[in-house]
Amino acid sequence: MGNRFLSAASALGAVTRHGSLTWEMTKREVLGRYRGASLGLIWTLLGPLMMVIVYSVAFGEILRAKWPVMGGGTSNFALILFAGLIVHGFFAECLMRSPMLVVSNPNYVKRIIFPLEILPWPMLLSALFHFTMNLVVFTLVHLVLEGPLPSTIVLVPLVILPMLVLLSGLAWFLAALGVYFRDINQITGPIATAMLFLSSAIIPVSALPDTYQKIFHLNPLTFIIDEMRNVALWGILPNWSGLAWYLFFSLVFAYLGSLWFQSTRRGFADVL
Repeated sequence: MGNRFLSAASALGAVTRHGSLTWEMTKREVLGRYRGASLGLIWTLLGPLMMVIVYSVAFGEILRAKWPVMGGGTSNFALILFAGLIVHGFFAECLMRSPMLVVSNPNYVKRIIFPLEILPWPMLLSALFHFTMNLVVFTLVHLVLEGPLPSTIVLVPLVILPMLVLLSGLAWFLAALGVYFRDINQITGPIATAMLFLSSAIIPVSALPDTYQKIFHLNPLTFIIDEMRNVALWGILPNWSGLAWYLFFSLVFAYLGSLWFQSTRRGFADVL
C-alpha cells in the first residue's frame, strides 16, 4: 500500500520533475495542430472568432434568443453561449484525446525509458492554451459588443483550476483504460456531446423543471460554466466554498486516477 501511495504521489509531481520535457511536448502539441496551415497559430484566434460570428447571427439576428439574467447583466446570447462553450470545449478536448495518450505513443512504452505519467500534461496544457485563446477572443468581442469587461474576469484562472485538476485525474484514468479497452475511444465523443446538452452551456438550469435541475447539477461542467459566466460576464464573485469543495474532490479524483495509471502501467508493453 505504501509503495502504491508513493507511486501515485510520484505521478502527481511528475510535471514539476520533468518540466522542460513537458514544456517541449506541449509546444509540439500546439504547433503540430497547425503545421502546414498558411496562417499557422493565427487560427487559434480566427477559429473562435468565426464561432462567435455564427452564434451572433444565428441566435441574435435570426432566432432573437434571450437568456434570463438576474441583476440586469448582459443579455447578449452569443457571448453567454460562447462563455459556456469555451468551458465545454476545454473539457471535451481532454476527454476525447485521453484514451489514446498511451496507445498512440507505443515507442515511449517499449523502446526507451520515458516518464509515462507526464503524457496527460502536454495534452492538458495544449487544451488550456486553446482555452486561453478562446478567452482572448471572448474578451475582444465583449469589448466591441458590450464595452469594458467586469474586473472579476481576472478570477477566471481560479475558476478553471479545479476543473484542470479534475481533468488530470480523468486523463490518467482514461489513458490507462484505453490501452486495455480500445473501444473506450469510440464512446468519448457521444459522452462529450451528452455532457454539453446536460449542462448549463446552452440552457439556464433555472429554466428547467426541478427533476432535470438535479441532473444538470450533477454534471461537473455546470458549476464551472455558471462560475465562468459570473466572473467573466456579470461581475459576480465566485462561489468560493463551492470552488474549494470542487477542488478537494478533484484532488481526490486526480490521486485515484494517478494511482490507477501507476498500478496498470506494468502491463502496457505486453498489450501494445
